[in-house]
Amino acid sequence: MHGELALSTAGLLGFLVTLARVAGVFVFVPIPGLRSGFEVARVVLSFTVTLALFPYWPQVDAGVSAGLLAVWMVSEAALGIGIGLAVAFAVEAINLAAQVMGLQAGYAYAQTIDPGTQADSAVLVVLSQLAAGLAFFATGLDRDVLRVFAGSLISVPAGSFTVSRAAAEPLLAAAGVMFSTGVRLAMPVIAVLVMVDISLALLGRINAQLQLLTVAFPIKMMLALTIFGWILFLLPGILRNTMGITFSATKGLLSR
Repeated sequence: MHGELALSTAGLLGFLVTLARVAGVFVFVPIPGLRSGFEVARVVLSFTVTLALFPYWPQVDAGVSAGLLAVWMVSEAALGIGIGLAVAFAVEAINLAAQVMGLQAGYAYAQTIDPGTQADSAVLVVLSQLAAGLAFFATGLDRDVLRVFAGSLISVPAGSFTVSRAAAEPLLAAAGVMFSTGVRLAMPVIAVLVMVDISLALLGRINAQLQLLTVAFPIKMMLALTIFGWILFLLPGILRNTMGITFSATKGLLSR
């Protein structure tokens, strides 16, 4: 009976440690509707994913002290948050590009309700969030995240991860990739809109009677929306490449 009780306690401790890491991931993983949903739904999702990872639960000594267990759970939550941030960076690159495009094209004046946060947001940003969320599942990246997470339970056992500067470097590199990818995606729109502004300015200098201000905004908005649609057509490939870099940063985080 004593052996069965110790085994049960060890399994429960392994479940708690794994749950801390899973809960940290689902804070930042861009699942559509997750952040705006009920708290109970998020708890049930974390609980279900933890149960699905039962073969990868760590074997925690039943005699571990409560203080050490608390330190382990904090470190596991920090590791989960790091993985979630790395995944969120890949999707935020698309949102950053949409934000820059909308600002240059005049879509910043058009606001709508973000279904994820229930707050006012730019139209292109909301479209990019919905498209990136759909592409995240359509390309099977959610399964890749689960595989990386299951592998992290093997490569980084419970209590072995420590928060340090070396562990933060891969996340900083992923954040740099987010900004560079977002700016590179927005550059075609910025270049086209600058050419439109220069052309309209030259026409205005040639003939000052032309009322080009009323024509400039519709032209810029139409061109920006056209290029944005072309980017959405290429979104699955862009998201795969960005997530490849993200997974490399995650492996670097797990190797620390």
